[in-house]
Amino acid sequence: MTFYQELQLSSTGSKNLIKTTTDPKERRRHILIYNFKVYLVMAFCFFTVTAFSAVFGSQNSVAGVVVLLALLVLRQADFGIRTTHGLLCIAGIFMILIIGPRFSNVVSPLPALLINLSCIFLLMLLGCHNVIMYNHSTFVLGYLLLLGYDVTGKAYQMRVISLLFGMCLCMAVFYKNQKNRPYHRTFFDLFHEFTLFSARNRWYIKLTFIVSGAIFIVSLLGLPRAMWAGIACMSVCLPFSADSRQRAQKRGAFNIVGCLFFIILYHVLPTSLYPYIGVIGGIGVGYSAGYSWQTVFNTFGALSIASGLFGMRTAVLLRIVLNVFGSAYTIVCDKLFDGLFDLLSTMNRQNTMEVS
Repeated sequence: MTFYQELQLSSTGSKNLIKTTTDPKERRRHILIYNFKVYLVMAFCFFTVTAFSAVFGSQNSVAGVVVLLALLVLRQADFGIRTTHGLLCIAGIFMILIIGPRFSNVVSPLPALLINLSCIFLLMLLGCHNVIMYNHSTFVLGYLLLLGYDVTGKAYQMRVISLLFGMCLCMAVFYKNQKNRPYHRTFFDLFHEFTLFSARNRWYIKLTFIVSGAIFIVSLLGLPRAMWAGIACMSVCLPFSADSRQRAQKRGAFNIVGCLFFIILYHVLPTSLYPYIGVIGGIGVGYSAGYSWQTVFNTFGALSIASGLFGMRTAVLLRIVLNVFGSAYTIVCDKLFDGLFDLLSTMNRQNTMEVS
C-alpha cells in the first residue's frame, strides 16, 4: 500500500492495518503515516475554517465547517445517479442550506416546523439515495449547524456568498472525482422512484419528522441550542431500528462522559487556552475509530463555544439534557413510526387483494 493510499484510509482502517502488521519496521511506518494523517486533516480543517472566517467574517466560520464537511464527503461519495445530474443535487442542497435555516429562524415555532420538515426531507431525498454512502449525516448536519448559528444583515449576505462559493468548489471536486461513474439513473428518478412502501423512503420520513419534531419541542420550551437535540436525533435515527437503539445508548452515555472530560479541562487549563479545547476535541475525533469516542470528543468544540455564551455549568447541563432527550425521543418515535408503517402496509396489501 502506497503512502497516498494509506492517507485515504479511515481511522478504523488505519488501526486495523497497524494491528495486523507483524513486521516492526512496517508497523512503525504505518503508525507514522496514521499520525501524520490525523494532524494533516486537522491542519486542513483549521486552515479552511480560518480562511472562511477571514474572507467572509468570523460569524461565518460555521459556513466553512459546512463546506469542509461537504468537500470531505463529495470527494469520495456519489448520489447513485449520473454525475452531471449529481451536480443538480449539489446545487439543490446548497440552495436549501442558504434559504432554509434563515427563514426557519425568522418565524414562530409552528411555521419553522413546516420549513424544517420540507428542507430536511429534500436534503434526504437529494443527498442520500445511496444509503451506504451515509451522505445525509453531512447535509442534515450542515443544515442544523446553520440553523443554530444564524446570522442577519450583512453577515447573512456574506454567508450566502460563502455558501455559493462552497457550492461551486464542491461541484468541481465532485465532477473531477466522480465523472467516470457508470450510472444511468437521472436526477428525476430520485422523485419518480419515491414510494411510501420503500424501506429507504420510510427512513427518510422518520428522520425528517423526528429531527424536526425535536427542534420544535425544544423551541416551544424556550431552550437555547435546539440544534443539539436535532443533531442527536439525526445521529441516532439509522435505517435499521436495532442499530438505532444501540446508537441511542452510546449517544446519551458518551455525551455525559464528554461533558465530564470537558469540565476537567475547563478547570485544569488556564483561561487563555479555552479556545483550544475545540482543537483538542478535533484531534481526539481524528484518533477515534468508533462512534463512542467520537461522541466524547465532539462535545469539546460544542461546549467551548456554548460556555462563552451561557457559562460552563449551563452549557454542560444543556448538552446533557438535549442529547439524552434527543436519543430517547428518537427511539420512542422510531417505534411509533414503525407501527404506523406496518399498519399502512397491511392496509395496502388488503386493498391490493380486494382489487385483484
